Amino acid sequence: MISNISKRYARAFFDIAAEEKKIEDYYNELAQFSSFLQSDKNLREFLANPVFEQTVKKGVVEKIISKLALSTMTINFLKLLVDKKRIEVVQDIAAHYRQMMDEALKKVRVNVKTAFPLSEGMQEYIIDSLEKLTGRKVEMVVEKDPALLGGIVIGVGDTLYDGSIKNQLNNMRNLLGEAR
Repeated sequence: MISNISKRYARAFFDIAAEEKKIEDYYNELAQFSSFLQSDKNLREFLANPVFEQTVKKGVVEKIISKLALSTMTINFLKLLVDKKRIEVVQDIAAHYRQMMDEALKKVRVNVKTAFPLSEGMQEYIIDSLEKLTGRKVEMVVEKDPALLGGIVIGVGDTLYDGSIKNQLNNMRNLLGEAR
């Protein structure tokens, strides 16, 4: 149920952003507030706690907002979330908004894990190949994972391409186990 609520708020905010042609700007502001909230467990618990009055919560959110460089639209949206007792799901809202933004901008987020750092040329090659494969602009995050031993693991949305040596050794082990 929370996910449906988050989607509705994200859709409403996204529609306004699209109308104003500020899709990425509003997402960046929403993500900035969301990450600030994510970094402070006590603040998250305070905002989720029904014991505290909405006026107190709104005051705290306004103090946070004053320290961040946010547009009037984002400020009003965050205040609305406080008023409607939905501020604690702002991270879900930001995640749904990002999905809508990626869809509208024809972007795909790719996670790459390698045992060793990738050269600039290799990163460009992977991005070019994935853009041809998906037909979308690729935004890639590279993570070093020595446990892979070698090779590469690429996550594109829900699809995982596992070309790691660790995976290949596991596959060989399974095949040899079945052959006995």
